[in-house]
Amino acid sequence: FVGLGGALGYLTGAMDWGQTILGYTLASEFQVIFFFAALVFIICLTVHLCSIPEVPLRYENEEAKFLLEAAERQQYSSIEEEIKNGYLKSPCTEIKAAAKPGKCVVVSRSEEKRQMTLKSLLKTLLSMPSHYRCLCVSHLFGWMAFLSNMLFFTDFMGQVVYRGNPYAPHNSTLYLTYKTGVEVGCWGLCINAISSSFYSYLQKVLLPYIGLKGLYFIGYLLFGLGTGLIGLFPNVYSTLVLCSLFGVMSSTLYTVPFHLIAEYHREEESLKLQEGEQAGEHGRGKGIDCAALTCMVQLAQIILGVGLGLLVSVAGSAVTVISASTVALVGCCFVAFCVRYVD
Repeated sequence: FVGLGGALGYLTGAMDWGQTILGYTLASEFQVIFFFAALVFIICLTVHLCSIPEVPLRYENEEAKFLLEAAERQQYSSIEEEIKNGYLKSPCTEIKAAAKPGKCVVVSRSEEKRQMTLKSLLKTLLSMPSHYRCLCVSHLFGWMAFLSNMLFFTDFMGQVVYRGNPYAPHNSTLYLTYKTGVEVGCWGLCINAISSSFYSYLQKVLLPYIGLKGLYFIGYLLFGLGTGLIGLFPNVYSTLVLCSLFGVMSSTLYTVPFHLIAEYHREEESLKLQEGEQAGEHGRGKGIDCAALTCMVQLAQIILGVGLGLLVSVAGSAVTVISASTVALVGCCFVAFCVRYVD
Protein backbone atom coordinates (compact mmCIF):
# COMPACT_ATOMS: atom_id res chain seq x y z
CA PHE A 1 0.00 0.00 0.00
CA VAL A 2 2.98 2.32 0.51
CA GLY A 3 3.95 1.68 -3.11
CA LEU A 4 0.43 2.31 -4.41
CA GLY A 5 0.16 5.51 -2.39
CA GLY A 6 3.50 6.66 -3.72
CA ALA A 7 2.39 5.88 -7.27
CA LEU A 8 -0.69 8.08 -6.88
CA GLY A 9 1.45 10.86 -5.44
CA TYR A 10 3.95 10.69 -8.31
CA LEU A 11 1.09 10.66 -10.83
CA THR A 12 -0.08 13.96 -9.40
CA GLY A 13 3.28 15.48 -10.26
CA ALA A 14 3.51 13.77 -13.64
CA MET A 15 0.35 15.36 -15.04
CA ASP A 16 0.40 18.75 -16.73
CA TRP A 17 -2.13 20.63 -14.61
CA GLY A 18 -1.38 23.97 -16.27
CA GLN A 19 -3.65 23.14 -19.21
CA THR A 20 -6.63 22.02 -17.09
CA ILE A 21 -9.49 23.90 -15.42
CA LEU A 22 -7.83 23.54 -12.02
CA GLY A 23 -4.62 24.97 -13.43
CA TYR A 24 -6.42 28.07 -14.70
CA THR A 25 -8.43 28.40 -11.49
CA LEU A 26 -5.52 28.13 -9.08
CA ALA A 27 -3.12 30.03 -11.37
CA SER A 28 -0.30 27.47 -11.10
CA GLU A 29 0.15 23.72 -11.42
CA PHE A 30 2.22 23.73 -8.22
CA GLN A 31 -0.79 25.08 -6.34
CA VAL A 32 -2.89 22.26 -7.83
CA ILE A 33 -0.39 19.66 -6.58
CA PHE A 34 -0.34 21.13 -3.08
CA PHE A 35 -4.14 21.38 -3.14
CA PHE A 36 -4.43 17.64 -3.81
CA ALA A 37 -1.80 16.88 -1.15
CA ALA A 38 -3.70 18.93 1.46
CA LEU A 39 -7.03 17.38 0.42
CA VAL A 40 -5.74 13.81 0.71
CA PHE A 41 -4.13 14.61 4.07
CA ILE A 42 -7.35 16.06 5.52
CA ILE A 43 -9.44 13.11 4.27
CA CYS A 44 -7.01 10.51 5.65
CA LEU A 45 -6.70 12.37 8.96
CA THR A 46 -10.48 12.49 9.35
CA VAL A 47 -10.86 8.81 8.51
CA HIS A 48 -8.06 7.90 10.93
CA LEU A 49 -9.56 9.85 13.81
CA CYS A 50 -13.12 8.64 13.28
CA SER A 51 -12.80 5.04 12.14
CA ILE A 52 -10.67 3.58 14.97
CA PRO A 53 -12.23 4.14 18.41
CA GLU A 54 -9.67 4.35 21.18
CA VAL A 55 -10.13 2.30 24.34
CA PRO A 56 -9.78 4.58 27.40
CA LEU A 57 -7.08 3.73 29.91
CA ARG A 58 -8.04 2.61 33.41
CA TYR A 59 -6.39 4.18 36.41
CA GLU A 60 -4.37 2.03 38.80
CA ASN A 61 -6.74 2.60 41.72
CA GLU A 62 -9.68 1.38 39.61
CA GLU A 63 -7.76 -1.74 38.67
CA ALA A 64 -6.85 -2.39 42.31
CA LYS A 65 -10.48 -1.90 43.32
CA PHE A 66 -11.61 -4.35 40.65
CA LEU A 67 -9.10 -6.95 41.81
CA LEU A 68 -10.19 -6.57 45.45
CA GLU A 69 -13.83 -7.01 44.49
CA ALA A 70 -12.99 -10.11 42.48
CA ALA A 71 -11.02 -11.55 45.42
CA GLU A 72 -13.93 -10.92 47.80
CA ARG A 73 -16.37 -12.68 45.48
CA GLN A 74 -14.20 -15.81 45.45
CA GLN A 75 -13.51 -15.79 49.18
CA TYR A 76 -15.77 -18.73 50.13
CA SER A 77 -14.73 -20.91 47.21
CA SER A 78 -11.07 -20.01 47.42
CA ILE A 79 -10.12 -23.16 49.35
CA GLU A 80 -11.62 -25.34 46.66
CA GLU A 81 -9.86 -23.35 43.95
CA GLU A 82 -6.55 -23.30 45.80
CA ILE A 83 -6.43 -27.06 46.49
CA LYS A 84 -6.93 -29.32 43.51
CA ASN A 85 -5.89 -32.99 43.24
CA GLY A 86 -4.27 -32.82 46.66
CA TYR A 87 -1.81 -30.06 45.74
CA LEU A 88 -1.69 -26.48 46.90
CA LYS A 89 -1.65 -23.97 44.05
CA SER A 90 1.37 -21.65 44.32
CA PRO A 91 2.48 -18.61 42.32
CA CYS A 92 5.27 -20.68 40.83
CA THR A 93 2.81 -22.81 38.88
CA GLU A 94 2.08 -20.03 36.41
CA ILE A 95 5.25 -20.17 34.36
CA LYS A 96 5.94 -20.41 30.67
CA ALA A 97 5.70 -23.89 29.26
CA ALA A 98 8.90 -23.45 27.29
CA ALA A 99 11.03 -22.94 30.39
CA LYS A 100 13.06 -25.77 31.85
CA PRO A 101 11.17 -28.08 34.23
CA GLY A 102 11.91 -27.64 37.90
CA LYS A 103 12.66 -23.92 37.62
CA CYS A 104 10.19 -21.33 38.72
CA VAL A 105 10.44 -17.92 37.09
CA VAL A 106 8.90 -15.13 39.09
CA VAL A 107 8.79 -11.60 37.79
CA SER A 108 9.44 -9.02 40.46
CA ARG A 109 7.46 -5.80 40.70
CA SER A 110 10.57 -3.75 39.92
CA GLU A 111 10.86 -5.59 36.60
CA GLU A 112 7.14 -5.25 35.89
CA LYS A 113 7.25 -1.48 36.40
CA ARG A 114 10.56 -0.94 34.64
CA GLN A 115 10.31 2.25 32.62
CA MET A 116 12.33 3.56 29.71
CA THR A 117 14.22 6.79 30.45
CA LEU A 118 16.48 8.89 28.26
CA LYS A 119 19.54 7.57 30.10
CA SER A 120 18.54 3.94 29.64
CA LEU A 121 17.64 4.64 26.02
CA LEU A 122 21.10 6.04 25.25
CA LYS A 123 22.73 3.22 27.19
CA THR A 124 20.82 0.66 25.14
CA LEU A 125 21.86 2.31 21.89
CA LEU A 126 25.52 2.50 22.90
CA SER A 127 25.58 -1.11 24.10
CA MET A 128 24.16 -2.43 20.84
CA PRO A 129 25.63 -5.82 19.84
CA SER A 130 27.94 -5.93 16.84
CA HIS A 131 25.52 -7.70 14.50
CA TYR A 132 22.91 -5.00 15.18
CA ARG A 133 25.50 -2.33 14.37
CA CYS A 134 26.43 -4.03 11.10
CA LEU A 135 22.77 -4.17 10.14
CA CYS A 136 22.38 -0.45 10.87
CA VAL A 137 25.46 0.39 8.78
CA SER A 138 24.18 -1.64 5.84
CA HIS A 139 20.79 0.07 6.21
CA LEU A 140 22.55 3.44 6.17
CA PHE A 141 24.38 2.54 2.96
CA GLY A 142 21.11 1.47 1.37
CA TRP A 143 19.25 4.65 2.24
CA MET A 144 22.16 6.85 1.18
CA ALA A 145 22.19 5.17 -2.21
CA PHE A 146 18.42 5.23 -2.60
CA LEU A 147 17.91 8.84 -1.51
CA SER A 148 20.85 10.23 -3.49
CA ASN A 149 19.15 8.89 -6.60
CA MET A 150 15.56 9.77 -5.73
CA LEU A 151 16.16 13.33 -4.54
CA PHE A 152 17.62 14.47 -7.86
CA PHE A 153 16.06 11.97 -10.26
CA THR A 154 13.57 14.34 -11.90
CA ASP A 155 16.33 16.96 -12.26
CA PHE A 156 18.53 14.27 -13.82
CA MET A 157 15.79 13.45 -16.32
CA GLY A 158 15.30 17.09 -17.24
CA GLN A 159 18.97 18.07 -17.57
CA VAL A 160 20.84 14.92 -18.60
CA VAL A 161 18.30 12.74 -20.41
CA TYR A 162 16.25 15.51 -22.07
CA ARG A 163 19.12 18.04 -22.16
CA GLY A 164 16.99 20.90 -20.85
CA ASN A 165 18.03 23.89 -18.78
CA PRO A 166 16.14 24.88 -15.60
CA TYR A 167 17.82 28.31 -15.56
CA ALA A 168 16.74 29.29 -19.08
CA PRO A 169 13.87 31.78 -19.60
CA HIS A 170 10.49 30.22 -18.91
CA ASN A 171 9.25 30.73 -22.46
CA SER A 172 12.35 29.18 -24.05
CA THR A 173 12.62 25.74 -25.64
CA LEU A 174 15.32 24.63 -23.21
CA TYR A 175 13.16 25.35 -20.18
CA LEU A 176 10.07 23.64 -21.69
CA THR A 177 12.23 20.63 -22.56
CA TYR A 178 13.49 20.51 -18.97
CA LYS A 179 9.92 20.71 -17.69
CA THR A 180 8.92 17.79 -19.92
CA GLY A 181 11.85 15.79 -18.58
CA VAL A 182 10.73 16.46 -15.01
CA GLU A 183 7.21 15.23 -15.80
CA VAL A 184 8.59 12.08 -17.43
CA GLY A 185 10.80 11.62 -14.37
CA CYS A 186 7.64 11.61 -12.24
CA TRP A 187 6.31 8.79 -14.41
CA GLY A 188 9.55 6.93 -13.76
CA LEU A 189 9.08 7.38 -10.02
CA CYS A 190 5.53 6.11 -10.42
CA ILE A 191 6.93 2.96 -12.07
CA ASN A 192 9.29 2.66 -9.11
CA ALA A 193 6.40 2.81 -6.62
CA ILE A 194 4.29 0.24 -8.50
CA SER A 195 7.22 -2.18 -8.83
CA SER A 196 7.91 -1.75 -5.10
CA SER A 197 4.33 -2.78 -4.33
CA PHE A 198 4.51 -5.86 -6.57
CA TYR A 199 7.94 -6.91 -5.36
CA SER A 200 6.78 -6.76 -1.75
CA TYR A 201 4.36 -9.59 -2.52
CA LEU A 202 6.94 -11.40 -4.65
CA GLN A 203 9.29 -11.51 -1.67
CA LYS A 204 6.98 -14.02 0.06
CA VAL A 205 7.48 -16.38 -2.88
CA LEU A 206 11.26 -15.87 -3.11
CA LEU A 207 11.99 -16.10 0.63
CA PRO A 208 11.82 -19.92 0.95
CA TYR A 209 14.21 -20.32 -2.00
CA ILE A 210 16.90 -17.66 -1.50
CA GLY A 211 16.40 -16.62 2.13
CA LEU A 212 16.86 -13.19 3.69
CA LYS A 213 20.47 -12.96 2.58
CA GLY A 214 19.51 -13.51 -1.04
CA LEU A 215 16.72 -10.94 -0.86
CA TYR A 216 19.00 -8.38 0.79
CA PHE A 217 21.85 -8.96 -1.66
CA ILE A 218 19.63 -8.92 -4.77
CA GLY A 219 17.96 -5.66 -3.75
CA TYR A 220 21.27 -3.80 -3.42
CA LEU A 221 22.81 -5.45 -6.48
CA LEU A 222 19.93 -4.73 -8.87
CA PHE A 223 19.71 -1.12 -7.69
CA GLY A 224 23.46 -0.59 -8.10
CA LEU A 225 23.46 -2.09 -11.60
CA GLY A 226 20.32 -0.19 -12.62
CA THR A 227 21.55 3.24 -11.53
CA GLY A 228 24.95 2.54 -13.09
CA LEU A 229 23.37 1.72 -16.45
CA ILE A 230 21.18 4.82 -16.27
CA GLY A 231 24.26 6.98 -15.67
CA LEU A 232 26.20 5.36 -18.53
CA PHE A 233 23.33 5.25 -21.05
CA PRO A 234 20.92 8.15 -20.32
CA ASN A 235 18.15 7.15 -22.72
CA VAL A 236 14.47 7.90 -22.06
CA TYR A 237 13.04 4.43 -22.59
CA SER A 238 15.84 2.46 -20.97
CA THR A 239 15.72 4.80 -17.98
CA LEU A 240 11.98 4.26 -17.53
CA VAL A 241 12.43 0.49 -17.74
CA LEU A 242 15.28 0.53 -15.21
CA CYS A 243 13.15 2.59 -12.81
CA SER A 244 11.44 -0.68 -11.91
CA LEU A 245 14.68 -1.72 -10.19
CA PHE A 246 14.34 1.24 -7.83
CA GLY A 247 11.20 -0.40 -6.48
CA VAL A 248 13.15 -3.58 -5.69
CA MET A 249 15.51 -1.53 -3.53
CA SER A 250 12.67 0.37 -1.89
CA SER A 251 10.82 -2.81 -0.95
CA THR A 252 14.05 -4.37 0.33
CA LEU A 253 14.80 -1.42 2.62
CA TYR A 254 11.31 -1.45 4.09
CA THR A 255 11.10 -5.18 4.81
CA VAL A 256 14.31 -7.23 5.01
CA PRO A 257 16.22 -5.35 7.77
CA PHE A 258 13.20 -5.42 10.08
CA HIS A 259 12.73 -9.10 9.34
CA LEU A 260 16.33 -9.63 10.42
CA ILE A 261 15.67 -7.72 13.66
CA ALA A 262 12.77 -10.08 14.38
CA GLU A 263 15.01 -13.10 13.66
CA TYR A 264 17.71 -11.79 16.02
CA HIS A 265 15.20 -11.35 18.83
CA ARG A 266 13.62 -14.74 18.22
CA GLU A 267 17.04 -16.34 18.44
CA GLU A 268 17.88 -14.50 21.67
CA GLU A 269 14.57 -15.44 23.28
CA SER A 270 14.98 -19.11 22.39
CA LEU A 271 18.48 -19.12 23.90
CA LYS A 272 17.16 -17.56 27.12
CA LEU A 273 14.40 -20.13 27.37
CA GLN A 274 16.93 -22.92 26.95
CA GLU A 275 18.93 -21.45 29.83
CA GLY A 276 15.82 -21.32 32.01
CA GLU A 277 15.38 -17.54 31.96
CA GLN A 278 12.17 -15.75 31.18
CA ALA A 279 11.89 -14.40 27.63
CA GLY A 280 12.41 -10.66 27.61
CA GLU A 281 14.17 -10.57 31.02
CA HIS A 282 17.14 -8.18 30.88
CA GLY A 283 16.83 -8.24 27.12
CA ARG A 284 16.60 -5.68 24.37
CA GLY A 285 13.22 -4.64 23.11
CA LYS A 286 12.33 -4.84 19.45
CA GLY A 287 11.13 -1.25 19.56
CA ILE A 288 14.51 0.25 20.39
CA ASP A 289 16.26 -1.75 17.68
CA CYS A 290 13.65 -0.88 15.07
CA ALA A 291 13.94 2.77 16.11
CA ALA A 292 17.73 2.65 15.72
CA LEU A 293 17.28 1.11 12.29
CA THR A 294 14.76 3.79 11.28
CA CYS A 295 17.14 6.54 12.46
CA MET A 296 19.48 5.55 9.63
CA VAL A 297 17.00 7.16 7.22
CA GLN A 298 17.36 10.54 8.93
CA LEU A 299 21.13 10.10 9.22
CA ALA A 300 21.34 9.39 5.48
CA GLN A 301 19.33 12.54 4.77
CA ILE A 302 21.69 14.61 6.92
CA ILE A 303 24.79 13.21 5.21
CA LEU A 304 23.34 13.74 1.74
CA GLY A 305 22.06 17.22 2.62
CA VAL A 306 25.54 18.26 3.70
CA GLY A 307 27.56 16.82 0.83
CA LEU A 308 25.47 15.89 -2.19
CA GLY A 309 24.00 19.32 -2.89
CA LEU A 310 27.46 20.85 -3.21
CA LEU A 311 28.58 17.94 -5.38
CA VAL A 312 25.61 18.38 -7.73
CA SER A 313 26.22 22.14 -8.06
CA VAL A 314 29.83 21.43 -9.04
CA ALA A 315 29.54 18.31 -11.23
CA GLY A 316 25.88 18.32 -12.33
CA SER A 317 22.98 15.91 -11.85
CA ALA A 318 24.74 13.02 -13.58
CA VAL A 319 26.87 12.53 -10.48
CA THR A 320 23.82 11.51 -8.44
CA VAL A 321 23.16 8.21 -10.25
CA ILE A 322 26.86 7.38 -10.33
CA SER A 323 27.24 8.04 -6.61
CA ALA A 324 24.05 6.06 -5.90
CA SER A 325 25.38 3.12 -7.90
CA THR A 326 28.75 3.24 -6.11
CA VAL A 327 27.25 3.40 -2.62
CA ALA A 328 24.77 0.61 -3.46
CA LEU A 329 27.52 -1.71 -4.68
CA VAL A 330 29.60 -0.97 -1.56
CA GLY A 331 26.51 -1.73 0.53
CA CYS A 332 26.06 -4.92 -1.50
CA CYS A 333 29.49 -6.13 -0.39
CA PHE A 334 28.70 -5.12 3.19
CA VAL A 335 25.42 -7.05 3.10
CA ALA A 336 27.18 -10.15 1.76
CA PHE A 337 30.14 -10.25 4.16
CA CYS A 338 29.32 -8.27 7.32
CA VAL A 339 25.63 -8.75 8.11
CA ARG A 340 24.81 -11.85 10.18
CA TYR A 341 21.91 -14.07 9.16
CA VAL A 342 20.08 -16.52 11.39
CA ASP A 343 20.06 -20.08 10.09
